[in-house]
Amino acid sequence: MEYYQYIKALHLIFVITWFAGLFYIPRLFIYHIEATQKPEPEKSILASQLKLMTRRLWFIITWPSAILASLFAFLLLHLSPGWLSQDWMLVKLGFVALLYAYHIKTHLIFKELQNDVVKWTSNKMRLWNEGSTLILFSVIFLVIVRDALNWIYGVLGIFLLAAMLMLGVKIYKRIRTRNPNA
Repeated sequence: MEYYQYIKALHLIFVITWFAGLFYIPRLFIYHIEATQKPEPEKSILASQLKLMTRRLWFIITWPSAILASLFAFLLLHLSPGWLSQDWMLVKLGFVALLYAYHIKTHLIFKELQNDVVKWTSNKMRLWNEGSTLILFSVIFLVIVRDALNWIYGVLGIFLLAAMLMLGVKIYKRIRTRNPNA
């Protein structure tokens, strides 16, 4: 157990960098989607640069962080298997599975955009961008609170947060419609 705190610190560092990648890459997707609506040569120049930026972010930061966060998490669970008998940990692992589903879907979007296939609008991508935020809030509250009654309040708070995020996206869309340079 001498190394437990170091492993925990490394796990948290890679969780943070994983989320940093998941927060930023949909933003780059939004710019890429909007670039496809620009006239040439601006469209090609922007698309080429955004492909390079997303490829670097995805393969140099986001994927390695996801793998390392998971490896350190497995090591922590190996060192403290009692965590697996706690309900909150099982719920947390469910959110981690959801996070991996989000990550994999984001990877599929990444591959489409790398191949110049644009199936998403920038508005839908803005909503998608909030998925990792909701998962992060859920996991943090769950890990910190660990109490069933407070977990219910936490879920209600997550739904409230989701509603506020969607409202924010709608307001931003109206602002952008009125002022395209915003």
